[in-house]
Amino acid sequence: MMRMYLKYSVIILFFINKVSAQTVNVGELSVAPNTQLATVFDFDNKLSGDFLNDGNFYVYSNFKNDGLVTFTDTSDGKTFFIGQKVQSIEGLETAHFQNIEFNNLSDVTPFLLKTSIMVNKMSAFKNGIVDGASFNGKMIFDQNAFHSDASNLSFVDGQVENIGNLNFEFPVGDNFYFRPTYHDKASNISNVYTTQYFFQSAGSTHPYTSREESILSIDEVEYWNLIQNQGSEKIILSLTLDKNTTPASFFVEDPTKELAITRWDESTSKWINEKGVTTDLLTGATYSKLITTQVSGYGLFTIAMVKKANPEPPGDLIIHNAISPNGDGVNDTFLIKGITKYPDNKVEIYNRWGIKVFDANSYNESDIMFRGFSDGRTTVNRDAGLPAGTYFYILRYKKGDETISKSGYLYLGSDK
Repeated sequence: MMRMYLKYSVIILFFINKVSAQTVNVGELSVAPNTQLATVFDFDNKLSGDFLNDGNFYVYSNFKNDGLVTFTDTSDGKTFFIGQKVQSIEGLETAHFQNIEFNNLSDVTPFLLKTSIMVNKMSAFKNGIVDGASFNGKMIFDQNAFHSDASNLSFVDGQVENIGNLNFEFPVGDNFYFRPTYHDKASNISNVYTTQYFFQSAGSTHPYTSREESILSIDEVEYWNLIQNQGSEKIILSLTLDKNTTPASFFVEDPTKELAITRWDESTSKWINEKGVTTDLLTGATYSKLITTQVSGYGLFTIAMVKKANPEPPGDLIIHNAISPNGDGVNDTFLIKGITKYPDNKVEIYNRWGIKVFDANSYNESDIMFRGFSDGRTTVNRDAGLPAGTYFYILRYKKGDETISKSGYLYLGSDK
């Protein structure tokens, strides 16, 4: 919302028994760029209140919005929740913040989110868990909005919604544990997804004994609920494993078993094997493994141990799943031998976070090939060589009237 000037401003301070007070806005209140407003008392933006923040707004107590809280699109306004006691965030209307920071050390869960709030640019999770689960609150990230610093110290315990096509880490957790998911969004900017993590069993309503034959065991103590509010495309999903929450058995290596993502399928009333590629994360992460796959639906997801799939017979395509782009003429590209016979094809490659780094139609054995450089559509530098590690590929091609889909892992070695 663009506004060039302030018509009038009405701020009322209510003192009750000389002990408590409120900052109440019933008119139009603006914080100009490079200026600041701080409220030590509860802030109450009434139904008639119109609050525009293009500067710095410091909230030390409770926040309530029944009117309009917004910003100028070209501004870089920031709202800081930095109280020294538990802070309630509530109201009848969704408050829109350009940037927001949570930094409250008074309690492990100092932010009680009782409404919906929306972030346009950046949310910084410094200290304090945002509890939306207890109050049906929701944090919404608008198109291109993101966050920083999320950890076991600060995340959203409750629903997080994301709008648009940005590759996104959902900063969700439960019971003092940050357990994010990573989603690669398809090309439609109107796609909307909501995710919530639960450190509890889903077995009472979604029995773990009802599962596909290939599933040997299921993580019965945690799950994620992923909703596609708007859109029809199937995303690339990555789930994290954390030794603080995920059962120890899922970290034991076994040559006959492998990890996979499993989803409760409503149509069959059973847990199904969505498969997946597992990668180990760098030292220092709050979680230690990541599983990535393209989902076939939405709903409840968790981690499963499945029978290790037998390798497919060679057929007429041979997929070389390791490359070392060092210019020595050996394995310098991701080679799919025989793909030239099927020019109606598409290859997508994702990194361990589910971010697309390569996307090509009519992949072949000569010029349209993956050489270890990003050709993604988002945050990865197109001209930069990608780091060594495990990647996830999806190959689709037409064979007569049939569309065949193959997926698996690709190991990218160093270019040194």
